[in-house]
Amino acid sequence: MNRTTQLFFASIVSLLLSGTALAQDFKIGFINTDRVFREANTAKVAQTKLEQEFSKREKDLNAQGETLKAASDKLEREAPTLSETQRVSRQKQVVELDRDFQRKRREFQEDLNSRKNEELQSVLERANRIVKQVAEAEKYDLVLQEAVYINPKHDITDKVLKALNAQK
Repeated sequence: MNRTTQLFFASIVSLLLSGTALAQDFKIGFINTDRVFREANTAKVAQTKLEQEFSKREKDLNAQGETLKAASDKLEREAPTLSETQRVSRQKQVVELDRDFQRKRREFQEDLNSRKNEELQSVLERANRIVKQVAEAEKYDLVLQEAVYINPKHDITDKVLKALNAQK
């Protein structure tokens, strides 16, 4: 948290504790974004979409991993009976298989993370619009997304989830 943010929150806390008329009218809400990402229908749809989109590549990658393991195990079993040339050649093949497998696994993970971030960003944008609507309708002065502790009476996550899930 930067210095400006710390001073802002310190000012709010000071204002709230001072008991002024302004502080009595100040209304704070809290949204649990982790719950939104777990429970919102749009987040569930996004997760299903990602699973469908990446399941074939994941299966192919798992199959390639099994092929690599089998080749490595076979080399280990047969190494004592192979000539030096055969053993070196097979080791190179296993190393190449492993290099290719590692590259594909890394690409898969990068693609999955990229798509997951795109989908979560979309869910977050929709949720933020709903948070703004709820905050304006119920006259909240401040809505926080992260906090060390929050009194449940300030948690508007259920309201946001209900409104978000009601959208088509």
